[in-house]
Amino acid sequence: MSVLWNPDCAPREGIAMPGETIAAMFWNAVAARGDKVWLREKKLGLWQARTWTQVGEAAREIAGGLMALGFEAGHTASILSNTILEWVLCDLAVLSCGGVASGIYPTDAAEQVHYLTHDSHSRIVFVEDDEQLDKALAVRERLPLLTKIIVFDMEGLHQLHDDGVMSLDALRALGRDWNAQHPDAVQARVAAIKPEDLAILVYTSGTTGKPKGAMHTHDALVQTARGLNTIIARGEDDEAMAFLPLCHIAERMGGEYLSLYTGCKLNFVENPDTVPENVREIAPTVFVAVPRVWEKFYSGVMISLKESTRLQQAAYAWAIGVGRAIADKVLAGEAVPAGLKWRFHLARWLALDNVRKMIGIHRARYLVTGAAPISPELIRWYLSLGIPMLEVWGMTETCGVSTAMTATRIKPGSIGPAAHYNQVRLDPATGEIQVKGPNVFAGYLNLPEKTAETFTEDGWLRTGDVGTVDAEGYYRITDRMKDIIITAGGKNITPSEIENELKFSPYITDAVVIGDRRAYLTAIVMIDQENVEKYAQDHDVPFSNYASLTRAAEVQALIQGVIDEVNGKFARVEQIKKFFLLDTQLTAEDEELTPTMKLKRKLVEKKYAPQIEAMYTGGAGKP
Repeated sequence: MSVLWNPDCAPREGIAMPGETIAAMFWNAVAARGDKVWLREKKLGLWQARTWTQVGEAAREIAGGLMALGFEAGHTASILSNTILEWVLCDLAVLSCGGVASGIYPTDAAEQVHYLTHDSHSRIVFVEDDEQLDKALAVRERLPLLTKIIVFDMEGLHQLHDDGVMSLDALRALGRDWNAQHPDAVQARVAAIKPEDLAILVYTSGTTGKPKGAMHTHDALVQTARGLNTIIARGEDDEAMAFLPLCHIAERMGGEYLSLYTGCKLNFVENPDTVPENVREIAPTVFVAVPRVWEKFYSGVMISLKESTRLQQAAYAWAIGVGRAIADKVLAGEAVPAGLKWRFHLARWLALDNVRKMIGIHRARYLVTGAAPISPELIRWYLSLGIPMLEVWGMTETCGVSTAMTATRIKPGSIGPAAHYNQVRLDPATGEIQVKGPNVFAGYLNLPEKTAETFTEDGWLRTGDVGTVDAEGYYRITDRMKDIIITAGGKNITPSEIENELKFSPYITDAVVIGDRRAYLTAIVMIDQENVEKYAQDHDVPFSNYASLTRAAEVQALIQGVIDEVNGKFARVEQIKKFFLLDTQLTAEDEELTPTMKLKRKLVEKKYAPQIEAMYTGGAGKP
């Protein structure tokens, strides 16, 4: 059975690119793929391509430069940068030296940069530009192991004279000289790397304390890359986008290393603000994103639809209805009648292809969502456009993916069966999902006690997620163990289900449901600024800034309407009685948000404790 009219989603068996370490795999790929394009970036308005040979040359020069600076196998280098092409070049160079690569979020403050650099024992710090350099310089005196700071973009720094700082271009020039004198040095380092050697550090978000450095070996990364391609296949004809933080395991594994393994072209967006525009330019054939991105695309379509003509609205309504009818058949595992298939082709021509082009997914073979829960209705909507959306689940400690939906059997609301390269089980007492396999991390750096706490006595990783499993082996996350709400009446409630329904609205970006040991549920809501501003303008609602927008009675009523609609889907005890709107527009630089743009539940609850208490004493929100 074809999968939503696109049969090219079948898993690909066999090893796409040999190599028992990431470094060996990379150099094998350079030799095999040569003049084929791998990486693309947009500069000065033009897309520029780098072939495998060119990437290899750059990585060899950077690696040679590092060795000339005394960088030894086992040493660590940190990368403080946005997701740009240089990030990948330096990562591969560090690994080719037998070193350990550690990422630092560009939104981190100087003190966080100090902690991460010090904890990882970094000898080298790569920084993107003068802004990031300032952070490194501010804490340099407290980093005794640090030998050099390497800057990608020297704009505004040409007058800088500091022996501890050099440009990436200067490092590459140093590397060319070193390699000329030591022509076999880089490959000797690559050959000496063992699969069990430490490759990368990925620091957790640190929502409940200091960030912890999750240690991943070459073997774990290689096994995961190979395994992912047998679930969600890619090839050299595919195009993907790199826009999530490379510090996060999702982009590191699902973007850089999986594209390295498969030969899929990797396109770097200009910056986070240009993602929608860049998606339409690139038109990726495979697209991995977090729910926040998929929600934003959907809400954009819904808002545009409201501005369209009645004829256009009618055409969309009919077309999406046909799409849903076929999606329902496919989800149920039933044959799609020929007449329905014909109507779908017409529906695509009439409206659905325009929706796909509007988003930039008109060439997509499949979409992947992960890193946070997503509304099942949102998955059904993308399915109705004719594109399979596959949900994956995992964590930093499992190289990103432990379960994955298959294109041949999609169950919205499920995270799929266990990936074949690891085992997954439920703790019979608590329902906690636990994982065991070669993709599981080697522990937390410098934290043996925390590492021990994370594993069961028989060696299974405690994930902290609670779930269920059905007869087909498909897992479903019900919530985080620590997030389950037990009301004052003793009712167990999983807030993520309610929050997902709220986020399906184009007017709500995120929400946190409150109610543990309380008489009723309340919610903290973050509005979608663009869409709510448009609503306010269309309805002549006066506002001067973001805060005044959230306080407007009409906006409060708008969100109340969304909550009323969502409440209708849940039992009385699970309904939200009051809410308040965050009056500050949050970005990735704010502590309340994770790098994947999720509200940090515990931090939000603590920071807004007075507003929460007011909702239970009658001083805030609306019943």
